Amino acid sequence: MATIDQQFVEYIVKTLVNNPDKVVVDREIDERGVLLSLSVDPEDVGRVIGKRGATAQSIRTLLRVLGTKNGARYNLKVVNTDDEGGYRASRETRANAEAAGELRDDELEDEAPMDGGASENAIAEKTRAELADLDDLEI
Repeated sequence: MATIDQQFVEYIVKTLVNNPDKVVVDREIDERGVLLSLSVDPEDVGRVIGKRGATAQSIRTLLRVLGTKNGARYNLKVVNTDDEGGYRASRETRANAEAAGELRDDELEDEAPMDGGASENAIAEKTRAELADLDDLEI
């Protein structure tokens, strides 16, 4: 049975990633507090960490707020589940395959365009709506 902290992190991360079924949050208690180990699909690691670690840091900040309410100290660790050398290695392998022309067109378009286009605006609107729903969440 998942605890409220595990459910909280799972909910946040599942809304960020492309493969929500592969999100796993393990919980461990030690003398320093509660350690939540987050495992995601190797393709989603970058989405969870974010630029310069901003997304992961934001999740940690939210956990700190939850910990203040529950009287616990939370730590979040993003666990690399890729057995073939990690996220960077998979990106390099993908870049090499792309350069060699081995990827199909649908594999090349797996990330949202960053040109401020209509799809980015749709993502922003969806995120705003989800954040509005979180305002009603009682934790």
